[in-house]
Amino acid sequence: MTVLLSERSQIFDRADPHAVSDYVNQHVGSHCIRLPPKGRPQASISHRTFSSLDLCRIRYGAPVRVTSTALETIYHLQILLQGHCRSTSRGQEQVLGPGEVLLINPDDPVDLTYSADCEKFIIKLPVRLLENACLEQHWTLPQQGIRFVAARHDLTEMGGFLPLLGLICHEAENAAESEVQALYERIVANKLLALLTNNVLRVVPRPDERGGFEPVRQFIEEHLTEDISVKQLMAVARVGERSLYTLFERQVGLSPRDYMRQRKLERVHAVLQLAKARSVTEVALDYGFLHLGRFSESYRKRFGELPSQTWRRQR
Repeated sequence: MTVLLSERSQIFDRADPHAVSDYVNQHVGSHCIRLPPKGRPQASISHRTFSSLDLCRIRYGAPVRVTSTALETIYHLQILLQGHCRSTSRGQEQVLGPGEVLLINPDDPVDLTYSADCEKFIIKLPVRLLENACLEQHWTLPQQGIRFVAARHDLTEMGGFLPLLGLICHEAENAAESEVQALYERIVANKLLALLTNNVLRVVPRPDERGGFEPVRQFIEEHLTEDISVKQLMAVARVGERSLYTLFERQVGLSPRDYMRQRKLERVHAVLQLAKARSVTEVALDYGFLHLGRFSESYRKRFGELPSQTWRRQR
């Protein structure tokens, strides 16, 4: 039997649903709940973080409606363990039962109604995790972002995914090393991209195309702390400006400057997670972010939190 978070991860048991909701707002994602006016339901929640993933197991103990604006920087994957859930999104309504999976895209508003006996397991995945998985496969990253076409899925059709989640929960509860956590989160991202219908173009570039981009990508990685110009990239790729933009559009779905900015942000994010990171300001300046206000806002949109929050967590 697959165990998705044991009692070791329990935060609340037989608690006030509003206390559980407050915890979710602080640690998982912003939302609002509506409960019946009468009764004293008993709610429970178990929670673990695992690299950039959040793992939750929640029961409210009463019929509850959960609403939220679009999540923007994260995907929510919900597995119904028992009970039922009614999902309403963009005028479409569907009812899910035990063993069914709901995937909520970052730009989808949330409107879910759970039965009194409902228990669900939630995985929160940051946008950049799936984008990086896409880029590692050399697939074309959609300009509008990765979107999963169908919201509803059957767990039995996602072969091996449930045992994978059980293994991840076990590793989370046993303090797996950061390298192991990073490996597992990449496997989850690749599994979702492979198993669920989405808008990613799985076009493997021809050898001559890949050869033109790989030296450029490597050059950028080696000089992220520098102010790289488009002319430098043209020289490395040995192409003209128009061909360079076409190459980036085909390979990563971004302009050269947008791609470099994205990689700089991701490198800053990685550095801030290290205990030896000096300060947010110094790291940001190292990577060429001179306007700290704009940098903080771009960082928040990308990772769902301010750089200072990432830095403090490692302290």
